[in-house]
Amino acid sequence: MHPSRNTLAESIRLQSVALLNKHLAAAIDLHAQMKQAHWNVRGLSFIAIHELFDKVSAEVESYSDALAERAGGLGGTACGTIQVAVEQSFLLPYPLGIADEKEHIFAVSGALAGFGQSVREAINLATAFGDVDTADLFTEISRGIDHQLWFVESHVAPQEARLQ
Repeated sequence: MHPSRNTLAESIRLQSVALLNKHLAAAIDLHAQMKQAHWNVRGLSFIAIHELFDKVSAEVESYSDALAERAGGLGGTACGTIQVAVEQSFLLPYPLGIADEKEHIFAVSGALAGFGQSVREAINLATAFGDVDTADLFTEISRGIDHQLWFVESHVAPQEARLQ
């Protein structure tokens, strides 16, 4: 840990930095998955979904930045290289070779939901070990991920959604 006058106990800051880095790795992976979908989607609603995936990827990238900056602000090191993301991301691999917009919507919504679930768990963990500010950051990210998931899932017709 780097020297800091942050008044949280170092043991709390260490736990927070580890939790933040875990989610930083996954956020970097999630951003890449959103770009994969953006670059490769095809279908009747191409332009709308292509642009949506680009906006989702930009939002996810902003979460990576917030996670990394919080880790640094606590005196830790943000571990945000591609190599670390590959090693530590908990997300399922994105299916390569798909083009159909419905398949991409399904894959993107699954990735967002998986990340969102882990972020909600991180809220409870950070609160439990005494870092309410990190919990608040995870709450903000959770709201944002749920918002993006809503946008993506809104491209599935209601009768199709019931079948999945």
